[in-house]
Order: sequence, then C-alpha cells, then structure tokens
Amino acid sequence: MTIAIISDVHGNVTALQAVLDQIGKLGISQIYNLGDVAGYYPRVNECCTLLRKHNVVSIMGNHDWYLVSGSGCPRSKSANECIDYQRKIITKENLEWISNFKVMHKLDDLIMIHGGLNDPIDEYLKPSETYFAKNTFKYFVSGHTHKQLLKEYDGKVYCNPGSVGQPRDNDSRAAFAVFDGESFELHRVEYDIKPVCEDMQKAGFSEYYYKRLYKGSEHFHN
Repeated sequence: MTIAIISDVHGNVTALQAVLDQIGKLGISQIYNLGDVAGYYPRVNECCTLLRKHNVVSIMGNHDWYLVSGSGCPRSKSANECIDYQRKIITKENLEWISNFKVMHKLDDLIMIHGGLNDPIDEYLKPSETYFAKNTFKYFVSGHTHKQLLKEYDGKVYCNPGSVGQPRDNDSRAAFAVFDGESFELHRVEYDIKPVCEDMQKAGFSEYYYKRLYKGSEHFHN
C-alpha cells in the first residue's frame, strides 16, 4: 500500500489543501501526519477539519503539545504569541482531537515521529550512520526541521517530508513525501501564499510573522 506523509502544517490551510489535492491526484488515500497541526498561522480549526475529513493519522508535534498542555516554546517569543492566539480560537472538539495524538506511530518497518529518537516531540534530528546504528528499523521518518531530506545510512533509509505550512529549505512550495513500502519519493506543490498573509493581517500579526513564506527561509525576517 502506498501512503503519503506530511508534516508541520502549522495552521496553513491554503498549503494543506493544495497538498491534499495533489495527494488525491496521485490516487493515494492513506495519509500520515508527523505533527504540528498547530502553531504560526491562524487557520488551525480549518486544518483540523480537513485532516479529520481525510482520516489522516496524526502524531504529536511540539506546537501541538504547547497548545494542549498550556506550555510554551522555550526558544521563540513569536511562536508563543501564535500559540496564544490559537488557544483563543480553537474549538473544544479540535483541542480534544489534538490532545489524543500519540508521540510515535509504527507501520511495518516504518517508524514515524515528529522530532527524534532521543526526544520524539522536540529534537532537531541530525541524521547520521552513528545516530541510526543501534536501532533495528529499516525506514524512519520525522519532521520538525521543516527541511525536506531523503538519505540512506548503512542500509537504513531516513526521510523528512519537509513542511506543508512553513518550508525552511529556501523553497516556498509546500512539501510532502510518498512511501510505497520500499522507497520514498519527495514532492513539492505550489500554492497561493497571499491568502495566508491576509489571514495573519486580519488576526493582528505584522509581516514579520509571515514574510518568510515567500522565500521558504529558515529565519524570520526583521
């Protein structure tokens, strides 16, 4: 069975819809989400609705955890401001749905988490042969870095599908991956960024919070 793997939607429903449309065109019905439905962009409820409609299996990301636990990001004031906004608008039903996410999902020889093996929710994984050497899995996927990557390490295959809602690998297109049980294929999808920026403006956020979308850059622009 061929599956699609997405990650780091971050409330960007415009990008999510474009990715789901492309996945549908590929004839793939089973989708797995590596976490972070929440965070950054304001359409968290719409993203939850779409993911639930498509029966997407989701795991817990760090921003999802900030939202449901009432905690915050230790690294970023701006990330916390976005989460604070989402706490005010998310429905009780969607909050409960996110709170039930598991921190890992296993599908045959494929391991899925948001962060890394040392911290499944908030590790910025740096893949290497040494990193994967002591584990028995054959295929491993994670998100969190927002950077698309596919590489083999001594017979073990690692894939980061990249970010749907906020790419950070200098490519503004939404990202996802496809897995057929033996190999991965990386995909990118163009989408209209302008509505996302307009949503942020209406929510009271300055361009500092969304300008990065146009370049797919790693850092916020001052």
